[in-house]
Amino acid sequence: MAMLTKTSLSAIRALTFIGGNDAGEPLSPRNIAEQLGESPTYLSKVLRHLVKSGILRAHRGVAGGVTLNRAPADVTLLAIVESCQGTILGDFCEDAEELEKTCALHQAGAELHRAIVSVLSRWTLAHLLAKPRPSEELADKHVQCWLTPKLRGPG
Repeated sequence: MAMLTKTSLSAIRALTFIGGNDAGEPLSPRNIAEQLGESPTYLSKVLRHLVKSGILRAHRGVAGGVTLNRAPADVTLLAIVESCQGTILGDFCEDAEELEKTCALHQAGAELHRAIVSVLSRWTLAHLLAKPRPSEELADKHVQCWLTPKLRGPG
């Protein structure tokens, strides 16, 4: 998953955890970080990106924390990635109105950009919540999944 930054992956993991919280009560960034085996300081930074973009809603006070601000079906992977990494740009040679007249590298880059944006736009948080873990056959083989909490061991 090298195309996604650590920040984007942490955001996806946190949103999957928050979205799986049946109670719908605000969850503290520290609690989320502990459950996911993430640094509380780092995860707070990640969550701020998601609040700023409107994906999460921040609640203040003693029982404060974060909750989803949109329905999971309305949160695309593109929105998550762009809230953490910025707009996915197709930055090529020169902006040309007629793509077929550009160089081959420009054409390949434009095609790649369209494909990435298309896939990230199609997948939503609802899809991740529907299947947050690998099948039992893979779990038995100890296949590491990005969505599975990485609980910290002693030390």
